[in-house]
Amino acid sequence: MSENSVLTTKCPNCGGPLLFEPKDQKFHCQYCQSSFTEAEVTAIAAKQEEAKVKDVESPKSVKVADDSEETADVGIFLCPSCGAQIVTEATTASTFCYYCHNPVTISSRLSGKFLPEKILPFQIERKDAETKFLDWVGRKKFVPTAFFDKKQIQNLSGVYFPYWAVNADLTGELSARAQNFRVWEEGDTEYTETSVYQIERAGDTSFKNLVKNALQKNLSDKLVGAVQPFDLSKAIDFKSQYLSGFLTEKRDIEFADMKGEVEQEFHNYATSLMENTISGYATVDSVHANQQITALDEDYVLLPIWLVTYRESGNNKLFYYAMNGQTGKVAGVLPIDKGKLLRASSLIFLILLVLGVIVGYMLS
Repeated sequence: MSENSVLTTKCPNCGGPLLFEPKDQKFHCQYCQSSFTEAEVTAIAAKQEEAKVKDVESPKSVKVADDSEETADVGIFLCPSCGAQIVTEATTASTFCYYCHNPVTISSRLSGKFLPEKILPFQIERKDAETKFLDWVGRKKFVPTAFFDKKQIQNLSGVYFPYWAVNADLTGELSARAQNFRVWEEGDTEYTETSVYQIERAGDTSFKNLVKNALQKNLSDKLVGAVQPFDLSKAIDFKSQYLSGFLTEKRDIEFADMKGEVEQEFHNYATSLMENTISGYATVDSVHANQQITALDEDYVLLPIWLVTYRESGNNKLFYYAMNGQTGKVAGVLPIDKGKLLRASSLIFLILLVLGVIVGYMLS
């Protein structure tokens, strides 16, 4: 058992919670309407810590199962604003109090080895995310109305998902055999000339920001693939203030568990690049490649996604809509309203039937 603290980024003027707004990249108080830059919020927190005024940290906590324990499926914490119990899943790192709706960050799940190196802050605010959601879904004619009704729109959430961003340097070589053919005729005789070539390639390759899922549950792996790319050059050093107002998931997949797979992926990429330099031959075979990784660096990063999920009544299949919180790229797996589809099919059949009767009457 261990003590875990719950943090809320609070306004220095009135004590209300500060929420990060993607539109102007500032932190806003919903009560006194004050706004602050990240530098100002960080400076205020530092001064409060020096004065031992825990204005951004809850003085209350409850004992919960240590997050390092594999059996810890939930955590119980106290809201620093109203004192209510907050029950979370083991991977939840920031959420909202169910009672007072203030944002809270669970500091122990974002510290030590679980401290992210980088975060890519949201660039798209909720209002724009809702508008794009309704526009995109509205163009899908056979989606159930319940998928985009008012209640469902309220479930649209901004979530920071955990990923590994991996860089690698490789050096390698490749050899192959290639052939070209020349065919000509002299009189009644056809001649074929076969030229055989030994191909050698060698060189260095660098890869930046291969993004790999670091969360076992949900659809995160599909989601990040569907809404990529993210411009990770805009990622900044992690600061917990940016989580305020959003949900956050903590990683539960360690890089060591995927290292072999990632290294093989880099080997394949490097080999493919060398193979693509071979052209102008009729056939290429006996390809042998040897790639060696000379440097491998991984960063634990949090990436922004607007997400809404939906389960059909009587159907356990999970449907979703996702939007890249930086670029606005959207993707989703949507349900189909069989009633709408049947009515549309019946209407089309009826129109074709009427047209057939009219054409038949005109030709008779």
